[in-house]
Amino acid sequence: MDREAFEQAKLKVLLKQHDPHGFGTLQEKTVHAVMKLYYEPNEDCHEVPIEGYIADIYTGERIIEIQNGNFNKLRPKLEVFLPHYPVTVVLPIPHYKWVVWMDEETGELSERHKSPVTGSAYSAFPELYRIKAYLGHPNLSFAFPLLDMDEYRLLNGWSRNRKRGSSRYDRMPLALFDEVCIERTEDFRQLVPYELEDPFTVREFAQAAHIRRDLAGEVLPLLVHLGILVRSGKRGREYLYETAEEYR
Repeated sequence: MDREAFEQAKLKVLLKQHDPHGFGTLQEKTVHAVMKLYYEPNEDCHEVPIEGYIADIYTGERIIEIQNGNFNKLRPKLEVFLPHYPVTVVLPIPHYKWVVWMDEETGELSERHKSPVTGSAYSAFPELYRIKAYLGHPNLSFAFPLLDMDEYRLLNGWSRNRKRGSSRYDRMPLALFDEVCIERTEDFRQLVPYELEDPFTVREFAQAAHIRRDLAGEVLPLLVHLGILVRSGKRGREYLYETAEEYR
């Protein structure tokens, strides 16, 4: 993690957005643009045609794909890239988030309101499930930068206050809080809280990891799929899990 490099990337993007000849948020969302410069400052390495697709970054040795979600769209690229190139998938995750509502008609902005949800690397698991078939591939790695950010949303939803079903306009990264890197399958072991005693239930994992139970219910099956955990019976109606022997 390099907070100085992050600040430099953020400043460069903000300066381009105020340049009438720059790309701005209408062409490329801000978080995506900042992350590209953070992971590769040399813009000659951005948007490189490879094997019939456009790689976000190609360093000459490694492909880096910046994804803001919807890993379904990533599958065709992984199918083509992974046999030939090391690929790092970057998923920026909101850590602390403040929401600002925008009125499309008047341009008026609401006050910033802090979201009660604190993001973590566990937030990536619903997306990782979409590329489950590729997890564990020796050429695939991940980076999960945890960003404090402002999120701008349009008041165009279907509810009376126009918030439910609304569209996200853009996200403005404020600070790089942390970065979780997964270079190889065994690195997923860091996401099992060390204070958690075997065996444990989904509820106990959720409490130790400080995440919702429903999210823990998505994390554990993938950790079993990766061989980090094994399922070891039941306690009442709840399944029990424990760390695989080679990771104890």
